Amino acid sequence: MKTLKFKSNPSSGFSLAELMVVIVIIGLLAGLVVPNVMQRFTFAQVKKAEADITAIASALEEFAIMNQGRYPDSLEELIEPDSETGEKFLDRETLPKDPWGNEYIYYAPDSASPDALVKSLGADGAEGGDGKDSDLDNKTIKNR
Repeated sequence: MKTLKFKSNPSSGFSLAELMVVIVIIGLLAGLVVPNVMQRFTFAQVKKAEADITAIASALEEFAIMNQGRYPDSLEELIEPDSETGEKFLDRETLPKDPWGNEYIYYAPDSASPDALVKSLGADGAEGGDGKDSDLDNKTIKNR
């Protein structure tokens, strides 16, 4: 019976220099790709917040139309079934949160502002800010 013997060949495998070149190339590619992916992720978060705000604002308008111009006291009324039709103004079980995990802010119309305002404070959750931290509201979205 013959046994197979493996000979150690000094030229088999990768040298340290070849491995370092591959690691550097992977590092360069990651350095170029990761910022672009993160930028697109931020863009997607802002677009989701805009879509949510637009949907909530539309539901508020529909609520006002169905209730002789009266707006709800809170956004929770939008997800409760209507007493007459049994339908919800916002077809969800719970109110959406903005992409950064914060609740949307709602200001009912009053004498100072005749329109309802739905707002997200952005990624930082604080008033003001730039970029992904900037505030979004239905009036700003509508005027774009």
